[in-house]
Amino acid sequence: MIKKYNGKSYEFTDDGYLKFYKDWDEGLAKELAKEMGIGELTEKHWKVINYLRDYFEKNEISPSLRKITRESGVSTKEVYSLFPDGPAKKAALIAGIPKPQGCV
Repeated sequence: MIKKYNGKSYEFTDDGYLKFYKDWDEGLAKELAKEMGIGELTEKHWKVINYLRDYFEKNEISPSLRKITRESGVSTKEVYSLFPDGPAKKAALIAGIPKPQGCV
């Protein structure tokens, strides 16, 4: 499926994740966050998002929530408050990477 944000077209998978990792940009992240009801992305949001993108770039797989909270410097409680109702999935979607394995 193709959606437009900020005058650009992006291709998404059937479950809503960005199809091509390299198409991602910060403007898209901001729009996706608003669409999900997260609102304005804070410094903590960006810390998680940047961690996710770096991890994916190095490992070609999305990190688990446990890995995110252990390695990003953002606690589990904070990640849940930043990305409520499915933090690993929502954070990955906003970061433009695939859904983490093990997420339903």
